[in-house]
Amino acid sequence: MADAISSSFPCPVCKSEQTHFVLRARDHTVSGEYFEIWACNHCSLRFTRDTPSTENIGRYYQSENYISHSNTRKGLVNTLYHRVRNHTLSTKCRLIRSVTGLTQGDHLDLGAGTGAFVQYMNGKGWRSQGIEPDENARRHALSDHQTVLLPAESFPSIPAASFDAISLWHVMEHVHDLHPYLQHMKKLLRPSGKLFIAVPNYTSYDGVKYRENWAAYDVPRHLYHFSPDSMKYLLKANGFKLIRTEPMWFDSFYISLLSEKYATGHSSLVKGFLTGALSNMKAVAQKKRCSSLIYVADLKG
Repeated sequence: MADAISSSFPCPVCKSEQTHFVLRARDHTVSGEYFEIWACNHCSLRFTRDTPSTENIGRYYQSENYISHSNTRKGLVNTLYHRVRNHTLSTKCRLIRSVTGLTQGDHLDLGAGTGAFVQYMNGKGWRSQGIEPDENARRHALSDHQTVLLPAESFPSIPAASFDAISLWHVMEHVHDLHPYLQHMKKLLRPSGKLFIAVPNYTSYDGVKYRENWAAYDVPRHLYHFSPDSMKYLLKANGFKLIRTEPMWFDSFYISLLSEKYATGHSSLVKGFLTGALSNMKAVAQKKRCSSLIYVADLKG
C-alpha cells in the first residue's frame, strides 16, 4: 500500500486523485491512536486520513498538556515555550505592522487559543478581536489575559471588509473546510488587508529526521501538513497572492524537543536543542526549509 496510487482519497487542497500513503503517526497527546498520513503527488500536500468529524474531534483536544488551550506550564517543553512567548508575540506584532504599514488598525486572530496575542495587540493600540472554538481556552483567555474571545459560531456573522489584518498562528492545519474558510476570510479583509498564516513545514530537516515521530504531525488534530508549494497553491486557488514568507526560528526547538521525547520515550534537552539548531542552520540559506513558516498574502488585484 505504501507505494500505491489511490483514486479513493482525493487531495483536500487541489482535488487530485493522485495520492499515496506515506506513514502512520501516533496521537501522543490524548488517545494513543494511530492515523495514516497520505501525500498528494500534484501539490505536495500531506493530509491525515480518516480524521474525526467536526462534531467528534473535540475530545482529541481535551488534555492539560495541550498548551494552546490550557496555558499549561507542565513539563520542560511547555516551560520553555512560555519563556520565549513574549518575544514571539512582539515579533508577530512587528511583522503585521511592517507588512500592513499601519501602527494601528483592525485585527482578527482566528483560533486565538488563550488570547495572549489578542491581548498583546490591543495593548499596542490595535483593535483586536479573537475567535476560539474551544470553550476551555476561552475561559483561560478571560482568567489569564482578561480577554473576551468569540466562539466559532460568530465567524460567519462578522461584517465584510472589517479587518486590516487576519492572523492564524498554527490554525489552518486544524480547519476541516479549507476552501470555504479562506473564501470567508477574503470577504472579511479590506481591499488592502493582509493575511498571515503560520503552519509547520514537513519538508524541514526536523520533519524529515523524525518522520512518524515528528511532533508537528500532531494527529488527528492536524488535518493537513503543508509544504511551501501546497500552501502557495491553496492561497492562489482562493484568490490570494503570496507576497512574503517568514521563518519561525523558535519552533524548530519546541518541535524537536517534543519529537525527541516521542521517538525515544524520554525528554532530552541536549538532543532536541541540537536538532532544532541544525534544522535552523540548514534553513538559513533556504528559509523555506524552516520548521514552521509564516505565509503573508494579500488579495489578488
